[in-house]
Amino acid sequence: MSIEKNIQTVKEFFASMSSSDPQDVLALVAEDIEWIIPGEGWALAGTHRGAAGVAAVLRRASQEIEMTYPTPPEFVAQGDRVLVVGVAKGKIKATNMPFHDEWIFDITVRDGMLTKIREYIDTQALARASAMSPPGDADRRA
Repeated sequence: MSIEKNIQTVKEFFASMSSSDPQDVLALVAEDIEWIIPGEGWALAGTHRGAAGVAAVLRRASQEIEMTYPTPPEFVAQGDRVLVVGVAKGKIKATNMPFHDEWIFDITVRDGMLTKIREYIDTQALARASAMSPPGDADRRA
């Protein structure tokens, strides 16, 4: 596929994530997709495989996070890889703590389907916002 078509597929993927129908997202991912979200200490971190893994992480994200994108993301592509550069602001629902996340998604597209997603995100900001007690509380109690 052309670079332009790969970018369009990724744009459709991002647009579909705001849809209320998860089938919109799943129609764009390969059955053997791998989605890597780095980090520890928050619910979405891990490697999510297959369409079922994507559906599960999106479901969990909608339960855990409120998020907005204050500026449109930038799309940069070469070959079958599309980098998406953006900013997200939001809060973790369980803690009501806000976060600011500058991120990059590294997405591989083959034959019109997303086959791999690797996020580069501010895991510290998300883990801090997910913490049930303020940072350092455990240290003060010890």
